[in-house]
Amino acid sequence: MEQLTPAIAVHAVAAAYVLLLGPAQILRRRRDLAHRILGTTWLVAMLTVCISSFWVMHDGFSWLHGLSIWTLVCMVAAMVGIRAGIVEVHRGFMVGSYVGTLIAFAFAALVPVRLIPHLLRSEPLVVGVTALGVGVLVLVVHLSVVRAFGRERRAAAQGTARPLRRAGA
Repeated sequence: MEQLTPAIAVHAVAAAYVLLLGPAQILRRRRDLAHRILGTTWLVAMLTVCISSFWVMHDGFSWLHGLSIWTLVCMVAAMVGIRAGIVEVHRGFMVGSYVGTLIAFAFAALVPVRLIPHLLRSEPLVVGVTALGVGVLVLVVHLSVVRAFGRERRAAAQGTARPLRRAGA
């Protein structure tokens, strides 16, 4: 049984952020500046999950580390796709990365010898408060960003805002 280390804590909090923000990004209809800002926070959290996974090794590398490498490749492909204006490529790799994260979480949560089930038995309050804290963080960040930057699209539609500039344009 592995112990809760700082690397595991960072990995878990970033993964919770990814898992909770993912549906909001995928299901939100508008693809505006708020989507780009929230997507950037999601990408940073996903990179944190992938990179920190290499410090979470109680028995060496596993297939989950292979998933981390694949997810890093997918993140690059998604960014290249959206920069090239190919929304379908971006969407496919981002949704696929989210589904992969769900699968990894299910494995980590359902296998009895993993840390999550152990913590749920031994420290349920810590797990609950942490999950609630990350949930509140995601909600506050999402609502704040949508409120502040979701207007950009409405203002542009009314002709009262300057169009968004793409990097490199």
